[in-house]
Amino acid sequence: MNLLFLLKPKATVAYLSSECTMRQGLEKMRAHGYTAIPVISPCGEYLGTVSEGDFLWAITDKDGFTLKDSEKVRITDIMRSKRDYAVSVSADMNELLLRIMEQNFVPVVDDRNIFIGIVTRRDIINYFYEREMITNE
Repeated sequence: MNLLFLLKPKATVAYLSSECTMRQGLEKMRAHGYTAIPVISPCGEYLGTVSEGDFLWAITDKDGFTLKDSEKVRITDIMRSKRDYAVSVSADMNELLLRIMEQNFVPVVDDRNIFIGIVTRRDIINYFYEREMITNE
């Protein structure tokens, strides 16, 4: 099966621009109820994921940090490491399964590393569950 059948396109997914401030990121994550969100460059390249933990570490690392301070900090300054690795649009379902064991969602990029959407853990589990159910009939 082609992963495009499970893809939630970029237009329907919340993400952050690398030019966003920490405060903008917090507000967007809160509004959508996410614990992690993809970060993309102004030209659309996938850069990584920022998580609640990244925000927490940024706040605790700075003595006397205020909400006003968060307006001066860029999202890319608080991303601790590149995680939630993306897969190519041509990835197979087994590669998706291996990625989703470590991540809540899998970012999908095209051949130029341009972010095109995500595949969620729920959708991958559902795919393999339904496939197993069909096999057992």
